[in-house]
Amino acid sequence: MAERLFDETTLRKLDSLMLVAQKIRAGAIKGERRSSRRGTSIEFADYRNYVRGDDLRRIDWNIYARLDRPFIKLLEDEEDLAVYLLLDASASMDWPRSGNREQHKFVYARRVLAGLAYIALGTGDRVAIQLLRRDGTAHLGPLRGRGQTLKLLAWLEDGYTRGELDLNEALREVALRATRPGLVVLLSDLMVPDGLEDGLRALQGRGHEIAVIQVLSPDEVKPQISGDLRLIDVETGTPQEVSIDPGILDLYRQRFEAWQNQIAAFCVRRGIHFVMVETSMPWEQLLLMELRRLGVVR
Repeated sequence: MAERLFDETTLRKLDSLMLVAQKIRAGAIKGERRSSRRGTSIEFADYRNYVRGDDLRRIDWNIYARLDRPFIKLLEDEEDLAVYLLLDASASMDWPRSGNREQHKFVYARRVLAGLAYIALGTGDRVAIQLLRRDGTAHLGPLRGRGQTLKLLAWLEDGYTRGELDLNEALREVALRATRPGLVVLLSDLMVPDGLEDGLRALQGRGHEIAVIQVLSPDEVKPQISGDLRLIDVETGTPQEVSIDPGILDLYRQRFEAWQNQIAAFCVRRGIHFVMVETSMPWEQLLLMELRRLGVVR
């Protein structure tokens, strides 16, 4: 699976990346990163205004002499990052059932997850992976070190999709298990009847920083169907007789846009990274460009 997931050129590009958490994280051991946590190392990071109670030894007296205002020196520290990679393994991710497998949602999401894990393992981070299914969540990790890559890829190869998923419940369970705050990355089509807001709130309540990557097939974003059809829910098996005409397609697009706007607005309010990606986009472009733009990797 390693060779099918990564070619040598892509590996070299991933080797230069690292996952980023903007909020305070207390690492268990020293990793190979520069965090945004301000610590006690000797390397300068930034300044902030002095406030009553600050240690006077941290005032930059040279700046004070020039500006007649006290500033505190902030210093960088090295730490590892706890990374939790969550993959929706419900039946709706098994789409499309035919055609280009490179655009299959579960295949695509596994590639992205493997790429994120490869990056994190290469920088000494602590990586835990979960496949979220109603019939039981599959766990791997925590792992640390690039030497765990083959084990990770072999485990992902055995992953499968099945049944429905209560995403709120699954995320609440993750929040209870993942006691050490870190970066949580969720890969899902988000096609769940009860949404995911409560689950995301539970994760944030435990101090986690969150990135949500919504993975959709192009035909879900812009359906190319018409006529009298019998549609079947891939998770429940429930059939629905429909007649598709331009008016129905326009209504679908309006509701799809409203759904996307609702998710994006919630994430903005809560400080959650969010991106929707169609599987027609090369997965490495998502890592190298879109997630860089969001500030999840650098």
